[in-house]
Amino acid sequence: MKKRFLNYSAGIATAFLLLFTSCNDMDLAPTDKFTEGNYWTSPEKANMVLNMAYSQMTNSDYFFKTETLSDNLYEGRGSSSEKAISSGQADASNGRFSGEWKDCYAGIKTCHIFLENVDRIPNMDVNLKARMKAEARFIRAYLYFRLTNWYGDVPLFDHDLTLSESKTIARTSQADVLAFVRSELDAILEVLPAKEGYAEADKGRITSGAVIAFKARTYLYSNDWDNVVTSCEKLINTSDNGTYTLFPSYEGIFLPENEYNNEVILDLSYVPSLRTWNNFLDYAPLSVGARVNALSPTQELVDDYIMLNGKTIGASGSGFSETSPYKNRDPRLTATVVYHQFQWKKPDGTFQTIYTKPGTAPNEAAAVDEYKGQGTNSTSTGYYLRKYYDPTALASFTSGLNLILIRYADVLLMYAEAKNELGQMDQNIWNKTIKALRTRAGFTDPEALVYNAGWSKSDLQNIIRRERRSELAIEGLRIQDLRRWKTAEVALNGYPHGAQFGDAATDNGYIRLDKRSFNKDRDYLWAVPQSEKDINPALGQNSGY
Repeated sequence: MKKRFLNYSAGIATAFLLLFTSCNDMDLAPTDKFTEGNYWTSPEKANMVLNMAYSQMTNSDYFFKTETLSDNLYEGRGSSSEKAISSGQADASNGRFSGEWKDCYAGIKTCHIFLENVDRIPNMDVNLKARMKAEARFIRAYLYFRLTNWYGDVPLFDHDLTLSESKTIARTSQADVLAFVRSELDAILEVLPAKEGYAEADKGRITSGAVIAFKARTYLYSNDWDNVVTSCEKLINTSDNGTYTLFPSYEGIFLPENEYNNEVILDLSYVPSLRTWNNFLDYAPLSVGARVNALSPTQELVDDYIMLNGKTIGASGSGFSETSPYKNRDPRLTATVVYHQFQWKKPDGTFQTIYTKPGTAPNEAAAVDEYKGQGTNSTSTGYYLRKYYDPTALASFTSGLNLILIRYADVLLMYAEAKNELGQMDQNIWNKTIKALRTRAGFTDPEALVYNAGWSKSDLQNIIRRERRSELAIEGLRIQDLRRWKTAEVALNGYPHGAQFGDAATDNGYIRLDKRSFNKDRDYLWAVPQSEKDINPALGQNSGY
């Protein structure tokens, strides 16, 4: 059973919290609105506020559009805040800059309201209260981590600010924000149960395993390899904080019938008909019911999927052919990207061939998916998205499918990367991590699975980074990987590409898309939103904006 979330928008959530007003001098609580004096009367009401905080951890638009900030997805229609960022044209008035800031602090406010009022509830079970407080502290830490990754130094506070305080508070150093996040995680670890400790109705709530995995991510983004290893081993080598394994089917991880499987560590919960998302209305092929194609996978993403023999497509002996580019490739490609003559599995179990190459569709109905150039309704790259398609979706692709924020595969990849960076990669670590992931994906060729003792640290770094991209594509993590590796200035400068459906005289026929621009002296941090600086000049600004 899914956790029941209130279906509030961010704006409504803020209005809801503002209803908690102080009583007048006579201490007469109004009867027509919620106040601090009359709301906090039961655990159920407290849970409504906590569930609101859960829903503010992120949203489906950010989940998918964050991938367009990387080299995995291309946004082909219109002009969005994300496209302004990727083209190097964003300034402090950019909508994504202000939206991310506002949404994170709205969620932090919800957590503070909860933490400062839950003790008002009479006769509440002390263990339940402690657990719920720990959940709120995790969400607050998660939101502060989002903020500091994007903006660096950000205002840090552990209580609900007064209006005057909010107009004068300065930014806290990123190091201190990270220290706060990790100290919060340490403080709540022993309070939260492992996933097996929750009742069926509470599946999806934050667990001790999620605390450990998230802490590992905070160290990964700081290149603190020793602490990445220490954190990951608490999930890999013991089940004290929950039993996590790779789900047998890569495609199956992202299907509704397999929600809360043993690979999922933390997800963003949705409930059919109550809290839903419908982004695939603008991501899926048009011939299966989509409206237009707003974003699509790039050729650069497709090219990084290796061959079944473990070789990259450009390596000698790989067997790759431009005339059959999707043959004998990593099976995760087919689970993620829709390409020419892709077999789209429909809800009734039958298959529909998707034609993306111009002039190949057998009839007019199938031709709507063909590449027709940028700015048209169809794909701008010659590809569509498959990963996270929900076969049980309602009309207009309205889905209650959970979006996974952390899964066990990521823990294995973090562990492999850290071990290699420390010079400790060996056959045993390889077998636990990269081999295990490839075996689950469907690789059988020994060349793809067997550890090569002759690989250098640099060789392994390339393998692990490519593996991370292929395994975690379209999960919102790629841009942060490019930023922490300091390779964004290379990957995000120049022309991205689509399939080989373009002019043969330009880039060997691979569709040349709008140019990206990434300024290494500015773009590793986002601008403090101008709207926030107008209210509070003490915030200052990041370099270059």
